Amino acid sequence: MCDLVARTGRHQQRYEAGCRLIAGCIPFRLRSSDESGDADAKKIVELLMINSTSGPGLLFPKGGWENDETVEEAAVREAIEEAGVRGDLMDFLGYYQFKSKTHQDEFSPEGLCKAAMFALFVKEELESWPEMSTRTRTWLTVPEAVDRCRHSWMRDALENGFSKWYAERTMNAGEDISERQ
Repeated sequence: MCDLVARTGRHQQRYEAGCRLIAGCIPFRLRSSDESGDADAKKIVELLMINSTSGPGLLFPKGGWENDETVEEAAVREAIEEAGVRGDLMDFLGYYQFKSKTHQDEFSPEGLCKAAMFALFVKEELESWPEMSTRTRTWLTVPEAVDRCRHSWMRDALENGFSKWYAERTMNAGEDISERQ
């Protein structure tokens, strides 16, 4: 049984200029390409995606940004609620706009949404989490994630947000993301 409870309802949702504000993240981990555990071995990026509850394809955790939290807190909350992971929220990847077919309401009659997406370095996979009865987790390489991503805006966040961010982090700075506090 999970002690955490997913937030529900729209009464706390944030809106801006007719758009529902969304917070989400691209959870990732680094796996050694060398099974011997050699610290100098090349690292393979794996991304965590979850199933959609409304159709085929996979998603990154995301959901409504609420009035009593920062956008960063909302992104971390969604990772816990939907994917059952905790970690370090790294950097902002960008804003991505899309139209929701299922979430039109009085504040966003056209279903317009604006998602703030972040990179999340996963440090813990929870054994139980709020949406575990309706969500399954899948670790994928970046090319696999691109192929299985349900929404074009999420694919854009992956290819033009996360992948560019990760390449800049590792190539330019030589930073070891797994050791960042």
